[in-house]
Amino acid sequence: MSSEPDQRSQRIVLARHAETEWSITGQHTGRTDIPLTDAGRDAAVELGKRIDGYRFDRVISSPLVRARTTARLAGYDDPEIDDNLLEWDYGDYEGVTTADIRADRPGWELWTDGAPNGESPDEVTARADAAVEHAVGICESGCDAIVFGHGHMLTALAVRWIGLPIAHGKHFRISTGSIGILRWKRENRVLDLWNDRSHLTSAIDDI
Repeated sequence: MSSEPDQRSQRIVLARHAETEWSITGQHTGRTDIPLTDAGRDAAVELGKRIDGYRFDRVISSPLVRARTTARLAGYDDPEIDDNLLEWDYGDYEGVTTADIRADRPGWELWTDGAPNGESPDEVTARADAAVEHAVGICESGCDAIVFGHGHMLTALAVRWIGLPIAHGKHFRISTGSIGILRWKRENRVLDLWNDRSHLTSAIDDI
């Protein structure tokens, strides 16, 4: 990425898709293309109100319906699709909760162990780096983008944006319907906002 001063005005807003039935139950939802719940659809509308007034030069989404629907209900009908924003491929752990995985494999951690017959942390790192460059790479000068995606993949983008190894993702919590902001402080990439759900009245439940 260019280090010219105008490039450093750039901002990337990360918007996680709103609630699904599997996000309620804690099941790993990778490539299973399930829709938002009614509450999730309402939350996506509120997310749109939260970002109303932002000017985005680029609107990018995962191809999965839960991300695209969140984008549409937030006011962005025709986002650019980036397959690198697909959620982590959980392989054999698709649809399985962490508690059930650890019953058979104590101490399992996605960010370091990956998923059998799914993606490894190194593979997700490569996709996250590519997604970041897609979001910013074609801008001749500083531009703002919003990215609609999934919990683990957006966390991977944030971790890689600030130059950390992918394993640090385990320290980041990201809730459905939340937003984060990546930007620059002088020549340094910084995390400006994370897991903001102030637009949702249900956010009090997360305290």
